[in-house]
Amino acid sequence: VQLQASGGGLVQAGGSLRLSCVASESTRSLLTVGWFRQAPGKEREFVAAHRWSGASTHYVDSVKGRFTISRDNAKNTVYLQMTSLKPEDTAIYYCAAATSRIIVSAIGYQRMYDYWGQGTEVTVSS
Repeated sequence: VQLQASGGGLVQAGGSLRLSCVASESTRSLLTVGWFRQAPGKEREFVAAHRWSGASTHYVDSVKGRFTISRDNAKNTVYLQMTSLKPEDTAIYYCAAATSRIIVSAIGYQRMYDYWGQGTEVTVSS
């Protein structure tokens, strides 16, 4: 499965962006999809995930209430709607997917994901 992320760009603090991640195959087979990010000089970190079957969503505390992950299986696409953006949200954002339904306690572990996109850069200016 190949994942293609897009939608990044330069935005002022307080603004919004919507990232998209298109899969080369049906997202119905990807029971868990997620977004991670890597800020300059920092390690890649978990941002959000969506688990199929029950449609549960999970977020890192720093983005709760501001970011929303969703998927459209008809379009084989996963989205990350980002609002109230802050300069600390500046990073390269990666989408990831797993064929398994990752348990909640492990949903932020990168090694649990089977497929990764190439990343899309988000820059938030103050």
